[in-house]
Amino acid sequence: MIALSRSFVRKRVISLATTATVAATSFVLAQNPSKAYHARGGMPVQYVADHADSADEQPFLSENDAAMNTMMADMTIKPTGDVDRDFVAMMVPHHQGAIDMAKAVLRYGHNEQLRRLAQEIVVTQQQEIAAMRLAVGEALPPSVAAPTQPGTVPAPQPDAMPPMHSPDAMSHHHVQ
Repeated sequence: MIALSRSFVRKRVISLATTATVAATSFVLAQNPSKAYHARGGMPVQYVADHADSADEQPFLSENDAAMNTMMADMTIKPTGDVDRDFVAMMVPHHQGAIDMAKAVLRYGHNEQLRRLAQEIVVTQQQEIAAMRLAVGEALPPSVAAPTQPGTVPAPQPDAMPPMHSPDAMSHHHVQ
């Protein structure tokens, strides 16, 4: 029997996994190249399947798909030479996309823990958008309540924003 080193086996497993991933991706793209995720280039983001297993999920998938496509399109900017403004110009649509996706979960989701998280996402992302706009001297749009079910989530007031160093602010972006 031939003894194989762990290093040799690990390299072969990684090689096989990489080959399988490339083959699977190539197969999917060959079947329907328009169904792939694209961050740039104008192709819309779409789910792998054209239809949900449940007709009840279709409205959520459609709304989430629209939110993703809008976010990706709006994040594509022409650089201005001002890094701070360019950052805000890209991050605001990113945060708005999170808000729009969270609202879809609030409309169609059933898991109470996820619904509470989605409500928090709406509020914190609105606060972060306001903080970024204020940081570059942009005026804030008028506050309106978010149209969610069953109730509404009030729009944050600038004086209610958490400090940017708090654990809640920017929590989904925090890198350790």
